[in-house]
Amino acid sequence: MNLAAFPASIGTPAAFPGHEMPLNPSSAFSRSASALLRRSLRASLRSISPMASAAAPTSAPAAAKATEQRPVQVAKRLEKFKTTIFTQMSMLAIKHGAINLGQGFPNFDGPDFVKEAAIQAINAGKNQYARGFGVPELNSAIAERFLKDSGLQVDPDKEVTVTSGCTEAIAATILGLINPGDEVILFAPFYDSYEATLSMAGANVKAITLRAPDFAVPLEELKAAVSKNTKAIMINTPHNPTGKMFTREELEFIATLCKENDVLLFSDEVYDKLAFEADHISMASLPGMYERTVTMNSLGKTFSLTGWKIGWAIAPPHLTWGLRQAHSFLTFATCTPMQAAAAAALRAPDSYYEELRRDYSAKKAILLEGLKSAGFIVHPSSGTYFIMVDHTPFGFDNDIEFCEYLIREVGVVAIPPSVFYLNPEEGKNLVRFTFCKDEDTLRAAVERMKTKLRKK
Repeated sequence: MNLAAFPASIGTPAAFPGHEMPLNPSSAFSRSASALLRRSLRASLRSISPMASAAAPTSAPAAAKATEQRPVQVAKRLEKFKTTIFTQMSMLAIKHGAINLGQGFPNFDGPDFVKEAAIQAINAGKNQYARGFGVPELNSAIAERFLKDSGLQVDPDKEVTVTSGCTEAIAATILGLINPGDEVILFAPFYDSYEATLSMAGANVKAITLRAPDFAVPLEELKAAVSKNTKAIMINTPHNPTGKMFTREELEFIATLCKENDVLLFSDEVYDKLAFEADHISMASLPGMYERTVTMNSLGKTFSLTGWKIGWAIAPPHLTWGLRQAHSFLTFATCTPMQAAAAAALRAPDSYYEELRRDYSAKKAILLEGLKSAGFIVHPSSGTYFIMVDHTPFGFDNDIEFCEYLIREVGVVAIPPSVFYLNPEEGKNLVRFTFCKDEDTLRAAVERMKTKLRKK
């Protein structure tokens, strides 16, 4: 995929909502890495900015006013999130015509039967505000799917809340159930919105690091981290960015900690249908856990419709109340015709999910073998459409420096995952690639890396 064909808005902070990860400016490593990319970014912007050549003549006073530099304003709770690695990498990618194996969105379209259902809903006049917590047909479809997948029967009107993507489900859950000063435990590396939303809620964040090569949960370290102030533990399985699937032993250990310490469990399961080497286990299905669990999911990953932003949260009524309160004042309701189409999607036969796994397994094999052939140390990936690798055979000091080189000299985009950690040093040897691209794109990227990368 040639990013030069993408619209210029790809470089703006809003271009990939829910898919941007801020650098942590509190570390020296982050500051130096950010400075490195800022220098490259400034050069890129000078060469591609339409303002450089198309600005209309203005009077001197007007020009001075237009070019006046004003300091950015941001609330203190979000100060550390103001610099995003995704914006910088995307702008560099445009300049160098790089193939994008970084951003986690497919470069192919979703199934026709789902798109046709959306068109039919629009033509049928389903275009006004939906019921705040979801149109009845989608809530029922979510409950049916959850019963089939987890064995749990839930009330679609009292325990299912439709949101604008899983990112909003995460925000509604955190803002609706977490108070300032509450302690929440995450597993690093983690999806960017977790820490940012917890910061907005005023929570105290603890991180337990999952370490290569298998990214296993350090059980005793987790046990020691739980305190009288711990309000919730948040998990993501299958796990972005590592591709890890939490084992039954790990999930049962976490469940025991939650029950013994009266801790809530927030479970992000957006990649549940992209489980390749083991069956997905929903935390809510473990004995005694449904009553303290919020299960979050979405349509985008499973049906290659990430731009629709249809998500949901499933929780018992006493937890649903809080998250719905937050949802009401975040978005109130989600796109009506897309909800009708999502209901059709979730009632797809099992053969759809089987074919999905087959297709992604083939894509994964292409990238996995290609990365090994190119010289990376490749870590296991059991789920999601991500693969984590160790870039150190190529002699770079950190992941951001390597990824900048990969774009500029090789023509491939990857994500530097140090920005997914509270302590970026813990991820500086790693790089994340995605295989949610068509096979020709994957092969082209692999060929570039095999041809141009050299071990040191």
